[in-house]
Amino acid sequence: QVQLVESGGGLVQAGGSLRLSCAASGRTFSTAFMYWFRQAQGKEREFVASITWSGGTTSYADAVKDRFTISKDNAKKTVYLQMNSLKAEDTAVYYCKLRLAAIDYWGQGTQVTVSS
Repeated sequence: QVQLVESGGGLVQAGGSLRLSCAASGRTFSTAFMYWFRQAQGKEREFVASITWSGGTTSYADAVKDRFTISKDNAKKTVYLQMNSLKAEDTAVYYCKLRLAAIDYWGQGTQVTVSS
């Protein structure tokens, strides 16, 4: 079983920064993919960024490219999302997801609110 716990959300002014963390526990993750998704009120959940647990290959949505950075700390089993130059449209609940052996595990989400 896998558990994911997000943290680091909060209220920030436009142009500011936040760093989200997603701590994983349970099984080993050498072949896992880690993702950040977000869901704004009234909208569908959307992909933000991903990283492979072993090689560290990253991918980003166009809306966040060059502003957000996904990274990981294997020893801590933690994935991070550094968010810079935040915009009002980045306001959402942010979720981390781990995909392992075709099974998706989700965290509970953390609220990010960007005031303009």
